[in-house]
Amino acid sequence: MAPQIGKPLYPTSDTESAEEEARAILPTKTPTPFQLNHHSLITTDFDALRFHAAAALQLRLSPTLKPATATATAAAAAAAAAPLPTDTHLIVSPYNQPGHLLDLRRLDRANQLLAQALTILQPTRPDYATAPYTESFNWAAVFELLRQLVALESQDEAGAAAPGGAGTWPAQSFYVVTFRSRLRADADGERLHLLDAHSHQEAMASGGLLKYWFGSKDAEHRNLATCIWRSREDARLGGLGPWHKKARGAAREMYESIEFSTLRLTVGEGVGDWEFGEWVDGNLKGE
Repeated sequence: MAPQIGKPLYPTSDTESAEEEARAILPTKTPTPFQLNHHSLITTDFDALRFHAAAALQLRLSPTLKPATATATAAAAAAAAAPLPTDTHLIVSPYNQPGHLLDLRRLDRANQLLAQALTILQPTRPDYATAPYTESFNWAAVFELLRQLVALESQDEAGAAAPGGAGTWPAQSFYVVTFRSRLRADADGERLHLLDAHSHQEAMASGGLLKYWFGSKDAEHRNLATCIWRSREDARLGGLGPWHKKARGAAREMYESIEFSTLRLTVGEGVGDWEFGEWVDGNLKGE
């Protein structure tokens, strides 16, 4: 997978309003397996999925936080009146098609919840291609949503503590990869898209890719892409396929430069804190 060619685009004030709404709503606790609307009900537009957190529309919305927005209230009422088809597969990238979706049944509950929280991920500044990674996305909103999801999981339908400590969050880490690139001016956009799309399908087959995001090239052909994995081993397995080999072989003719880095995302006990740091092998859960 690699940063894509695309027109420059950055979230507008409308996008910021959408983020505020995403922070004010939570998946409804329902009998459906993962509280997801079917992916076919969600847009396939790349820009909506990259810059407007459209994947979050898969989450069953409920106005559990105050004040609830009119849209969230209406969505909850509509879902109650006419239940929509559900899904066990989550949109975790700009690709909303079969083969690109995350099968939540293959994950433990902590990874399911993080993947759902990451559906609201979007950039917060136009220079994400060169800006510090930790300052380029709405991370605070993502982990606030995760904290709320964990809290919901700790309660049963009656509001009592769930049996067996379900919903608790032990400190654990995740494997993060970033790709900063500068495309050649004559790079073949169609071929780049083909390589990226097939490589992403290979990566999804490993079962541990919780989020893949890529931006749009800036005026100097620079871009950022990032993957958040359940573990380093998942990332290793996800990159073994023939399309990844083809993509690596094409890199020299596609890019002027590529900077690859790995980070450790550590989410503390009860999602009380979180941080990104240099990846160093250790013994935290998640490796």
